[in-house]
Amino acid sequence: MANFGGHAIPGTFFLFYGFWLTVKHILQHYWRTRQPKGRQIMPPFFKRMDYFEGGLKIFASFVGIMVEQFVVDGPHAHLYDRESSSWVKLMNWQHSTMYLFFGISGIALVASTSCRLIPVGVDRLALSFALFVEGFLFYFHVHARPPLDAHIHSLLLVAVFGGAASTMLEVFKRDNIVLELLRACLFILQGSWFYQIGFVLYPLRGPEWDLKLHANIMFITMCFCWHLAVALLLVACTSSSVWFTVTRFSEKGHDVEIGMRNTSSVASCQKALLEESEEE
Repeated sequence: MANFGGHAIPGTFFLFYGFWLTVKHILQHYWRTRQPKGRQIMPPFFKRMDYFEGGLKIFASFVGIMVEQFVVDGPHAHLYDRESSSWVKLMNWQHSTMYLFFGISGIALVASTSCRLIPVGVDRLALSFALFVEGFLFYFHVHARPPLDAHIHSLLLVAVFGGAASTMLEVFKRDNIVLELLRACLFILQGSWFYQIGFVLYPLRGPEWDLKLHANIMFITMCFCWHLAVALLLVACTSSSVWFTVTRFSEKGHDVEIGMRNTSSVASCQKALLEESEEE
């Protein structure tokens, strides 16, 4: 991460993931609000979404670990150098550890989606642990750095630990749309803030930031609040757009199994759900 690109890549992933969660949970909430009470079986489309999400996290985490370990100046899976009696590239190892836990959360999501024996909420628990580990490592990641550098990373912890706490609440309060959208919002905030860190520490153009000037610390703190406001606005706009689009298609008689199948009746959707329940 010792360059702009190193911050832009995880920032892009978190931004994409935040928007993905917003769309996914709004679709699920729309489907739940249109079903009779007591119906718990979700359409197959939502399972496919979870498989895609879990697989993407596993793949992205694996790629992240490989890049951190086997770049030209990486540790190449060596943790301790006996000749020099020193640790080898601990920053890379910390990043690899963060990716590892996100990969575990992807495995937990795929496993909980495919196997009913796994308790409900394990996927949220694993994601909460991944966020906690990310924040925990970042807390000790900026020791002895210039004040602005340390401060801008500490603000990231607000989004990370906030996401860990809200995701942990989802373990006990499942299918709560407010908590789900809050989690999506905090991922978007985390993604945009990674970009902000990159622009401050590694400016693409213009003068470099004075990392010891207190006024810059005050501005960055205010800037974080702006990022939060934009993240809330983006989640609200995305949610409204998805809800309006699905409602409009539903009113036109399209199948709102959210599987986006071109059937024209609710009966066909119910039949597919009954067949799925019998197979399981």
